[in-house]
Formats: sequence, C-alpha cells, structure tokens
Amino acid sequence: MGKKSTVETLPKEVKEWLDRSLVENNFSGYQLLAEEMKARGYEVSKSAIHRYGQDFEERLKTLKLVTEQARAVVLAAPDEDGAVNDALVRLTQEKLFSVLMDIEIDPETVDVTKLAKAVAELGKASVAQKRWLAEVRSKAEAAASAIEQVVKKGGLSDDAVDQIRRQILGIAG
Repeated sequence: MGKKSTVETLPKEVKEWLDRSLVENNFSGYQLLAEEMKARGYEVSKSAIHRYGQDFEERLKTLKLVTEQARAVVLAAPDEDGAVNDALVRLTQEKLFSVLMDIEIDPETVDVTKLAKAVAELGKASVAQKRWLAEVRSKAEAAASAIEQVVKKGGLSDDAVDQIRRQILGIAG
C-alpha cells in the first residue's frame, strides 16, 4: 500500500471544509486552498489537494450520473410492481461489491463495519420491498374476489367478470 495522502490524515471537520471548498470553487483554486490550509496550521501541498480533488470530483460525477440514471429509469418505467426498486437495490449491491473488490481497504480510513451495515441495509430494503409487494397483491386479490361476487350477483357474464378481475389485478393486456 502506498503512502497515505496528507489530505486523508486531516481531522474530519477540516476535510469536510476542504470538500465543501472544492465543490464551491468548482474544483479549482488549489493554490489558494493550500495557502488557507497553511493558515489553519496544516501543511498540505497544492499537488496533494489537486490529487485529492481530482479523485473527489470523479466520485461526485459518478454519483450524480447514477442518480440521474436512476431518476430517468423511474420516469421511463413507472414502478407499479417494485421492479425498478428491486433493480436499483441489486445495482447498488453490485456496485458496492465492485468497489470493495477494486480498492485496497485501509482500516484506518475505511470503516468496514459501515460498509457491511450498508450491504445489510440494502438486503433489508429488498426484503421490505418484496413484503410490500406481497401485501399489495394480496389486497388486490381480496378486492378482486369481493367485486367478483358483486358483479356476478348483478348478472354480468363470466367473460365480463374475468375482464374486471384481470383489470383489478393488473394483468389485462
């Protein structure tokens, strides 16, 4: 493993300030940021801030792209049966797994427990989504059965009853 970045060794609140400053300055003004760091009592070179800034900017762009793609998917395909949510959970799990496989995890900088918890939370979200979908289907089935009884008493044909049932259950073509 290579030498630890000086930016990564900064206290949390200083690093958060640097992150905000990088975003606010559109990932430019590295010399001014290095001077401000020095004024705050931290020796961080312009080059170190630039290297960190490039990586941070790339991660931010990727996050924005994934968010935009997820929104586009949801707009293009309304999610009546939870398929989009399920796909997004799976995609997130896959991406997290890929990240874990691609990086060398330094326990000093990466909280592996938080990563494991994130994976567990994704699993819980998937289970909750499936439970909700089962409840919705059960309620739709109960509603379809109740309406079927009413319309049969009203004298509708079996074909009409079947058509109504299919509409309620969302399987009409």
